[in-house]
Amino acid sequence: MAKGPSYRVHFRRRREGKTNYYLRRNLLLSGKNRVVIRPSVKNIVCQVVDAHLKGDIILTSATSKELEKKYDWKFGRGNVPAAYLTGYLLGKKALKVNAGDCIADIGLRVHLERTYAALKGVIDAGMDVPHSGDVFPDEERLKGKHIENFAKVIKDKKPEEEDSSPFDNQFSAYKKAGVDPSKISSQVDAILKKIDKEYA
Repeated sequence: MAKGPSYRVHFRRRREGKTNYYLRRNLLLSGKNRVVIRPSVKNIVCQVVDAHLKGDIILTSATSKELEKKYDWKFGRGNVPAAYLTGYLLGKKALKVNAGDCIADIGLRVHLERTYAALKGVIDAGMDVPHSGDVFPDEERLKGKHIENFAKVIKDKKPEEEDSSPFDNQFSAYKKAGVDPSKISSQVDAILKKIDKEYA
């Protein structure tokens, strides 16, 4: 008796690691809008998405590039504090457009610290998204204290070569931007206040 193939070719987006259709189907069955969080090496993208048959509709979005351009954030766009601030900004925008109850869509990523930092920002902004508090980075990491502590440790470290400083090598982008990594947590607090003021 004839049998079917032993291997079935997945959809193109599943092969490319872009869409888990099993997960997507379950998310859509909830009937809620999705908070989509997609971090890359140098950027964080957060969106509130409404699914339709003809394609997803983006209700509102926020990126860490926006932090840089609009709120004068100069401490990098791809780190944990930037993810938290981006999520917070998205949460405030979503409340303004009445996005309603949402469900988190974290995609196919394995390393999720920045993803969960962004989700924590969304929740702290006032959005109602089902979650487990165990997955979030602690408050110190969200505010960038781990970066401050690391900067203090290597600032006093003696260079192995005369013309190179471990601090300057590690924080060359911060030095170029004219910012001090030991002040990142105060800058996070300042930007949170700016966002609150704008979306009050």
